Amino acid sequence: MSSALVVCEVDDTLTAKLKKFRFRKETNNAAIIIKIDMRKQLVILEEEYEDISLDDLREELPERQPRFIVYSYKHVHDDGRVSYPLCLIFSSPLGCKPEQQMMYAGSKLRLVQTAGLTKVFETRNADELTEEWLKNHLALFH
Repeated sequence: MSSALVVCEVDDTLTAKLKKFRFRKETNNAAIIIKIDMRKQLVILEEEYEDISLDDLREELPERQPRFIVYSYKHVHDDGRVSYPLCLIFSSPLGCKPEQQMMYAGSKLRLVQTAGLTKVFETRNADELTEEWLKNHLALFH
């Protein structure tokens, strides 16, 4: 079964960083961009951002390379409640090398399990990454 395929392990320092990120107390949007070291076949931290919008985050993503983004989002609901969902966004732009796409796709499940994430979204077009896009995807969890 291909969905159980694990191509890359998650780096121990990234695992610790994700655990800390999961329990952060800040109330702003924040992101961890994660890449795969193809040579080491290891899922590693690329960059961390505090107080970053999806619009700004979109600008940080490479144009033709996949990335995982763990995004802590301040979600103000229609009834005024505020929640802070932790989302994994798998950005796999059109035009990526097939071997990169396969390595990322094959490693996604391990990353999801390691980080304990339940809100997992994918996009093939980074231009889609807007607050409206995220809110629409989060609405599926209510």
